[in-house]
Amino acid sequence: MNLPSGYSAKVYIWLNERLPLDAVKEYLSKKTVPQHKHSMWYYFGGLTLFFFVVQVVTGILLSLYYKPTPEHAYESVKLIITQVEYGWLIRSLHSWSANLMIAMLFIHMFSAFLMKAYRKPRELMWVTGVLLLFLVLGFGFTGYLLPWDTMAYFATLIGTEVPKTMPLIGSYGVGLLKGGEEIGAETLTRMYSIHIIILPLLTIVLISLHVILNQVLGSSIPVGIKETRKPLTFFPNFLYRDLISWCLGFIALLTLATMYPWSIGDKADPLASAPVGIKPEWYFLPLYQTLRIVPSSVVGINGELLVNGVVGLASLLWLMIPFVDFRSRKEQKSSIFTAIGILLILYLVAMIILASTT
Repeated sequence: MNLPSGYSAKVYIWLNERLPLDAVKEYLSKKTVPQHKHSMWYYFGGLTLFFFVVQVVTGILLSLYYKPTPEHAYESVKLIITQVEYGWLIRSLHSWSANLMIAMLFIHMFSAFLMKAYRKPRELMWVTGVLLLFLVLGFGFTGYLLPWDTMAYFATLIGTEVPKTMPLIGSYGVGLLKGGEEIGAETLTRMYSIHIIILPLLTIVLISLHVILNQVLGSSIPVGIKETRKPLTFFPNFLYRDLISWCLGFIALLTLATMYPWSIGDKADPLASAPVGIKPEWYFLPLYQTLRIVPSSVVGINGELLVNGVVGLASLLWLMIPFVDFRSRKEQKSSIFTAIGILLILYLVAMIILASTT
């Protein structure tokens, strides 16, 4: 049925009388985004948000058929893949978008770090961004067990043992996550609840705060970099370009999902032996490989305890970067922190490659 002439205008007028649409439109049209030789990195934040939206939509569709019990979880995933119309595609989109979301978030975070986008007055933008990284990694960890196949089961079994020696978590925290001593029905239920309720709610709150701060404070210009062209107006110029990057991201996602559909292994058997060469997902490989390299006992200290303690301290320092990088706060170049960021990137990449090839 064709809509009457002027229908869209009438809807806009009706909404504008009840919501400040004109005020929002005017604000966004006056807001600008700087253009310089590093401007391309601004788009990775939007791509991260796009893949999160894909996660939410596909996750809702998958939840219509998924059953979070050890007796039915594996069979429900098989049902989605083999019998539900386009179910295999929805699952592949969900799995691939999760990996792309984490990759985009890492790129966004390190580009913000190297451009010193955390400096005053954007400290809270950095803090919310790092907290979002922790939540996204939590998505990856809790979602991995849900298919209840062999690799997922034993990877989770190993993964839940690591935090036992971490400060503020310990055996109590791991027991709370697992729901007991063994991974079973209670573990799957808790992982599912955390994955589809707790983490999404926390993530939506932090994303909202992060986006609001970005709209209020604007995009940061790196120290010592001059704008090469006239700033872009956020609406519509930058927003249109952002939408183009979303389209490119969707094309890449759809290509991966159709060319390399996400598979599922054999059903988990808790009584069986762990498969040889079992490894976590790529975003956990740096920690996994570090634990493999450090001896189990280092000068009388438990090696795992040492690594987790260092990781915990490093995570806290990473969160507090805006408050310890004093040179950037004074709008001065901070070569030491730039070197730290580059070395950290090289270390993470080296550990991922090493863990993948050994």
